[in-house]
Amino acid sequence: MPIFFLAVVCLLYLMEMMAVQTAVRSGLQYAGKRAAQEYAIKPFMQTKQLEKEVIEGIGADRLERSIVEGGSAGIDCSHSQMSIRTGIANLQAEYRIRVPIPMFSIPTITCGVELKIKVWTGYEKEGFGDQQKETVYITETGMVYHRDYHCAYLDLTIKSVSNGQLDTLRNSSGGKYHPCEHCHPANAGSVFITNYGNRYHSSVLCSGLKRTVYAIPVSEAAGKGVCSKCGK
Repeated sequence: MPIFFLAVVCLLYLMEMMAVQTAVRSGLQYAGKRAAQEYAIKPFMQTKQLEKEVIEGIGADRLERSIVEGGSAGIDCSHSQMSIRTGIANLQAEYRIRVPIPMFSIPTITCGVELKIKVWTGYEKEGFGDQQKETVYITETGMVYHRDYHCAYLDLTIKSVSNGQLDTLRNSSGGKYHPCEHCHPANAGSVFITNYGNRYHSSVLCSGLKRTVYAIPVSEAAGKGVCSKCGK
């Protein structure tokens, strides 16, 4: 009988874990729709606001009564990102599950839900221009040209982070972040960073976060090297 009741309890907790995952996915979809609507006004991802909207979509009471560690405070969307240029957002919600069976001391389980959304920013027509010439992409000050319009070096994915996190954060190349020379974000509480940049900014409107990309024939890129990431 004890084994039977234990099996029933385990089944109930398994069902609750599946119900929580479904609720978090639904809440993330709700928050993603809100983020897509606000993208035109605020072209960057505010992860704290995303967390609030996920909780709103799920219901704070539901989370407080669930097996999510920390309840509504246990939802973490800090790894979510949105591209300021392409309008593609990668939304992630992580949480930890606690199984309160004291006799077994089961450790907490990390779970997560991930989805992508696309904000309407127009489209690229296939076959644009002279198909006999290869089109490459350059920036105003760049020393290389890119074969892929969606190259990570061209795609500025801007994130808002706390100033206190900068000592531990590293960009995708492993480098540290330094203050921007244009907006001087020394005393800012929240700052803005990009995946491949090495500067942090006090304003999303800083000129250091703006990048103009030109599409040109490869014949006009004479004197520029090829991008090490997308030029292979």
